Amino acid sequence: MILGAVLAGGLSSRFGSDKALAEIQGRTLISLAVDTLSGWCEHVVVTGRETAPAPTLPDWPRAGMGPLGGLAAALHHALDEGYEAVLSCGVDAGPLPDDLPLLLGRAPACLAMQPVIGLWPASAAPQLETLLESTERHSMRRFAEMIGARLVEIDTPIANINTPDDLARIAGSPLS
Repeated sequence: MILGAVLAGGLSSRFGSDKALAEIQGRTLISLAVDTLSGWCEHVVVTGRETAPAPTLPDWPRAGMGPLGGLAAALHHALDEGYEAVLSCGVDAGPLPDDLPLLLGRAPACLAMQPVIGLWPASAAPQLETLLESTERHSMRRFAEMIGARLVEIDTPIANINTPDDLARIAGSPLS
């Protein structure tokens, strides 16, 4: 079983407003991410927010830990609920490829250019916990290295929506 996790705990500082609520073709980024993961996962959660179109989890061990805090919350939840893995994406990812699970293959794996998008074994929760409690660099790429995740290259990069200009650039493209 795979748990989907939309990592949505960022401050949206470069965006200027809550980017999770920004819209593409009349749909919020958060609802697009939840709906996309719902097509591949048995259940979807949103981390780092109190309200969302799916059940929410607070970042672990606390807010302000970046995407790793959201992933840690999802991995802990996955372990508690008997899920084998977590498929993660950021709330600010543009449309994901229809064949993303096939591209990623078995956990652990993540996209080389956007490691927030990945498939992580629930059993990696203790390793992520160790990283977050350390003074080591807290990054998705560092976590991927720690657990031996495959870095998957894809032909078409996925847009990362950090500014209103980024949103405007992809707003006219068809959604997956």
